[in-house]
Amino acid sequence: MTVYLSEYIHPEAAAMLREKAAVVDSFDRPEKIDAIILRNIPVTAGLMDKCKNLKVIGKHGVGVNTIDVDAARERGIQVINTPTANADAVAEMTVALFLALERKLYEANVNCRKGIYTAIAPHTLIGTEIGGKTLGQIGMGNIAQRIAKILREGFGCRILGYDPFVSPEDAAARGFEKVEKLEELLECSDLVNVNVPLVKSTEGLISGEMFNHFKPDAVFVNAARGAIISEDDLYDALVSGKLKAAACDTFLIEPPTAANKLLSLENFSATPHIGGNTEEALYRTGMEIVTETLNVLDGKQPLHPVH
Repeated sequence: MTVYLSEYIHPEAAAMLREKAAVVDSFDRPEKIDAIILRNIPVTAGLMDKCKNLKVIGKHGVGVNTIDVDAARERGIQVINTPTANADAVAEMTVALFLALERKLYEANVNCRKGIYTAIAPHTLIGTEIGGKTLGQIGMGNIAQRIAKILREGFGCRILGYDPFVSPEDAAARGFEKVEKLEELLECSDLVNVNVPLVKSTEGLISGEMFNHFKPDAVFVNAARGAIISEDDLYDALVSGKLKAAACDTFLIEPPTAANKLLSLENFSATPHIGGNTEEALYRTGMEIVTETLNVLDGKQPLHPVH
């Protein structure tokens, strides 16, 4: 069997794959390819048609927005992902971003390096504790549930959740007080985080008039997908004071460059999509996607099929 892999996965996972299959990193002979393992490359209907023997597309991670899932379904190609393997890593990263924003850690670090402080505990670095605050969580999936647990049990936060596909009873079982309208969630929350897949209904979910519903002293984190928010509208909200601070680990254009005007703001923190980029998460994700891809090629049912 032949598997396409051109992006970095954990070395042990890559080694296991090479023991079981021929691994290629180009589409020079697409008719030979039985499976594609990807992190971010696009897999279009046209590419699927060239790979005439393609049987499975394995996403190293959760989001499948770079895969034409409908086209795969029409062609009988199984799409799989790893929805839980990196959840702990992304959850920890999200909480870290909330702490960094509320305690002005980026500003403190940069200015310490510049040597501008003449006294300890400068008044410009007065922060805000997150203990006892209210988290407004958009989406209630695996990552969201882990974030909620950390903030509820570790910091005593109240946990609100918005997800139109989750019932109030199911939300409660997942650790959330369900809020029916997104606007209401924003109006009640000190910390706002989004964890939803990028689909037509979530593209631009946080944009335009929605920024009028944030509390002025709220902080916002997006470690899901860049297109879920409007970067222009987020910039305007941060400049105008509609929002105290924000952090993004995902962007429309990745990695972000100096051309992105958000990076000019002191109340904005940027990271290059590193939420799941830990040794532990990469090992779990890599080993799972390789194992599952090989299982599907062997005729077995996958743990996490994408429908």
